[in-house]
Amino acid sequence: MRNHGPESSSLESAQSQKSARVKIILNNVQRHSRLDTDAIKRLASALAPLAQARMPDEPPWREVTIHLLDDAGIAPINAAIMAHEGATDVITQRYETMPGEPAGLIGELFVNVERARRAAPRRPGWSPDRELALYLAHGFDHLTGADDGTSVGRARMRRRELGWLARIPGARLFRRASR
Repeated sequence: MRNHGPESSSLESAQSQKSARVKIILNNVQRHSRLDTDAIKRLASALAPLAQARMPDEPPWREVTIHLLDDAGIAPINAAIMAHEGATDVITQRYETMPGEPAGLIGELFVNVERARRAAPRRPGWSPDRELALYLAHGFDHLTGADDGTSVGRARMRRRELGWLARIPGARLFRRASR
């Protein structure tokens, strides 16, 4: 894994480093929360070039599928992929292209929407929207090969992810209940 320092480029310069835009596919499986899937897709489209900028020698990413799940939906995926019991916040899978396909990463993010809504109130000044955005940023960070297996790695990733989110205007990802 390469050691990259903090990114100092703006969103626009990160986007210009890769000529092709990554295709973002959303799969909203959870039914506990009303979500603004267009806002989530815009956020993912803004995060992708920031993450790709960590990998300047790699071809542009081709596709990232984001599965929006709840605790019950992510638990069996956590067991199958990570061999961990129970729910988690984010699981990331990276797939290299097959011979004969165009080069470029294909990835999947499994994101626990229910956990984001539940975890946000435990952080002062934090909203469910920000928590869900952090989960998405964390998943994109893992797609670059970043590892949070140590306290140093976790801290490095968190700084980078919060830096990315600071460059992107905040959005309402959860729809408010109508009265």
